[in-house]
Amino acid sequence: SIWLLNTCLLFFTAGGSVPPPSSSSSSSSPASSSTSAFCPVNPSSRHIVERQPRMLNFRVEYRQRTIELVLEEGSTVGEIKKLLEADLGIPVSKMQLKGWKSGDVSDSTVMRSLHLPKNNSLYVLTPDIAPTASTSKNSDLQESLNQNFLLVISHREAQRDYSLNFPGSRTIQEVKRNISDLTNIPVRHQQWDGWPASASDDSMTLAASGITYPCHHLSVCRRSSPANSQEPTEECADVHMVSDSEGDDFEDASEFGVDDSEMFGMGSSTCRKSPMMPENSENEADALLHFTAEFSSRYGETHPMFFIGSLEAASQEAFYGKARDRKLLAIYLHNDDSVLSNVFCSQMMCADSIVSYLSQNFITWAWDVTKEANKARLLTMCTRHFGSVVTQTIRTYKTDQFPLLLIVMGKRTSNEVLNVIQGNTTVDELMMRLMGAMEIFTAQQQEDIKDEDEREARETVKREQDEAYRVSLEADRKKREVQEREEAEQVRVERMRKEQEDEKEAIRLSLEQALPPEPDEDSVEQISKLRIRTPSGEFLERRFLGSCKLQVLFDFVASKGYPFEEFKLLTTFPRKNITQLDSGSTLLEAKLFPQETLFLEGKE
Repeated sequence: SIWLLNTCLLFFTAGGSVPPPSSSSSSSSPASSSTSAFCPVNPSSRHIVERQPRMLNFRVEYRQRTIELVLEEGSTVGEIKKLLEADLGIPVSKMQLKGWKSGDVSDSTVMRSLHLPKNNSLYVLTPDIAPTASTSKNSDLQESLNQNFLLVISHREAQRDYSLNFPGSRTIQEVKRNISDLTNIPVRHQQWDGWPASASDDSMTLAASGITYPCHHLSVCRRSSPANSQEPTEECADVHMVSDSEGDDFEDASEFGVDDSEMFGMGSSTCRKSPMMPENSENEADALLHFTAEFSSRYGETHPMFFIGSLEAASQEAFYGKARDRKLLAIYLHNDDSVLSNVFCSQMMCADSIVSYLSQNFITWAWDVTKEANKARLLTMCTRHFGSVVTQTIRTYKTDQFPLLLIVMGKRTSNEVLNVIQGNTTVDELMMRLMGAMEIFTAQQQEDIKDEDEREARETVKREQDEAYRVSLEADRKKREVQEREEAEQVRVERMRKEQEDEKEAIRLSLEQALPPEPDEDSVEQISKLRIRTPSGEFLERRFLGSCKLQVLFDFVASKGYPFEEFKLLTTFPRKNITQLDSGSTLLEAKLFPQETLFLEGKE
């Protein structure tokens, strides 16, 4: 049947030209005629038909833009980024491509290895590129991509509601596939009510679809058709063949859990209970979303709030905040093969008192160990985070001792498992053991709070001392700068004063050297003897020829340190300012002959 299916695919791909399934190209007409009854061969063309490469459609959202891409399945993630770089103008190094079902992938990852559906929805993040004012609307979309949406989905035929949490980056198609796992209604047979009109494409993300945040109500049922109208409308109906008109490829049939025998009507119509957690799930958050949805479906909405994320993230949340905010970590290990699981979940884990106590005091993380692959993965995680002793302890428990509830407390050096609660317990005993673990944790928490407060107090004092020292250094620096400026100003003033004195002295010496010699007392020429009183009370005496100009007198006074610009020369009686007279006049003309007493006075 598998060969028959592949032959049909090759036939429709090659337009009716397909080689025979056996014998070499040299074999003659009998082989050809034996196959022509099913797939006729064009006798004029004996070439081998190769299957066309599978093409993938990508819808990539970035801010206010949407890019449509079509690439071969053999392309790499880096090739998508290069195409986006050309369209968006964003360097590949600053581009983060999100929305992959398997989590983050590298640029060298080949898309064939991701087992992607034909239509995919991705989005681009650029944390190193700040958004502009024009992208404020897009920033809301980016924020919505990181938000969690609660979808309350009513299965009308089974009269059951599912409350599922999905991040905004999930697509409508992925939601429908999850519902297919829960209800056994294939995506192609699902009929929905409640999607907004803007949700026109299954490849759209929930953030862009226009659904109500934080909660949106939907309903789903099996689409009625002539092919199944005669069948009973029970939840576990047979899976029907997928036709080309419905847009699904044969190679994607495995996405709906349909094997080859079921495709050809040879499968059983018996209904199996959906597993609590899918096997070999690559993303821990997706596995826990499925766990939470299945737990709610089986045991009701009243149950502990399970942490959605990795065990490492749950440990970080519980142990590594401030001491006052820390909590105990409760790890619930489920096993469907244990007869105690249903009783423990329905009567203990869903009891109002237990749910309330766990929600207030614990971070609750869950895992399903029914499948060996999931159990091996849990043991690996426990070895990494809690050590081999805890891993060996879990190994020792048998199936009929499950489920288990591990109570873990964070300590300074390593995490410690305080208690392991087995499935054969009662509500009262479970509550007592939880309270006992809480007492131990509270005592340790009080010590941690005290140490943290003392450390913060020391750090506060140190910060205050550092700040006071910094302020003191700043004050000293400013004081030193002021002192240096003052000293520099004094040096400048002193230099200018000295320069002025040197200049005055030079002028004085030049005037002194330019004075005519003092005449003798017995000179035959008319001589004027002048006596000049200085401001300090001293007298300057000198003989001048009566024919000397007044300028000679002024130069003499200036040569003694009393320049013409700063002092005035006055007669005693009548009081007269000689410096206001014409410097070209002679002493005789100024009536300073034969002798005269003058005095110097500073100008105002």
